[in-house]
Amino acid sequence: MTSSPTIRLGTRGSKLAMWQSTWVKQALEGLGCSVELIQIKTEGDVATGSLSQIGGQGLFTKRLQVALQNGEVDLAVHSLKDLPTQDADGLSICAIPQRETTADALVSNKYDSLQDLPAAAVVGTGSVRRAAQIRHLRSDLKIADIRGNVDTRLRKLDEGDYDAIVLAAAGLTRLGWQDRITAHFSPSELLPAVGQGALGLETRTDDKPTNSIVSQLNHSESFCSAMAERHMLRALFAGCLAPVGAVTAVANETLTLTGVVLSTDGQTRIEASLSTAIDQYAALGQRVAKELVEKGADVLLKAAQA
Repeated sequence: MTSSPTIRLGTRGSKLAMWQSTWVKQALEGLGCSVELIQIKTEGDVATGSLSQIGGQGLFTKRLQVALQNGEVDLAVHSLKDLPTQDADGLSICAIPQRETTADALVSNKYDSLQDLPAAAVVGTGSVRRAAQIRHLRSDLKIADIRGNVDTRLRKLDEGDYDAIVLAAAGLTRLGWQDRITAHFSPSELLPAVGQGALGLETRTDDKPTNSIVSQLNHSESFCSAMAERHMLRALFAGCLAPVGAVTAVANETLTLTGVVLSTDGQTRIEASLSTAIDQYAALGQRVAKELVEKGADVLLKAAQA
């Protein structure tokens, strides 16, 4: 019996990226595959400025995608929220494993909730989406940019640079640092980023042997939910750094998608929510985007990108 060829898995080298890619590696090995991890440094790993200022679309994914296109690797594992909504030439999302929590988390060493923070307290986030929603909730707080991997951001908090920081709860949970979470934000407070908490397993579309194996890691409900969000973002012509949030819920094969678009100052907030059969996820995303635009979202997005 001939053994299966080794799948070369491309990954960033951060602790969280290595956790994610190692999880995928072990899952594929459980299917009888041989997997080689190949670390690739992306532009986002070496950038020093604010992501919103240097143009973060694809910063953490482009180099991995180029490696896929060039045949240097057979599979790339992404945090789905970092992946541009337009598929790169010759590539596609082959699978989305079961999603972790999508919630954002407040992390603070001094305060128990966002409401407990005193006026002018410094909240660290590198996300335009989070900043806009926090400003909507507490316009009296000072939002300060923060860069770096999860462990770097926690260290900056511990050194006293911030009174609190906001991170994806999924990353903290995956790294075993859930005890650092002070409070989870509800969707009524902060809608997560599109694709937050999900892994995107990207392959060459014409690589049938790899796709046949990797597709076995797909979790249908997670796939439909995350892809509905991505179709919404794509239809809004908004990038992953835009002040756009989304959350999905599934019940009895019905998928509900709620999307929100804000002004960067948080003063204006537009929301839309619709439901459909779960297999109609693409049309659902487009319909929610259409409703958001009809309510004025395109004006907010153009202003945010100016």
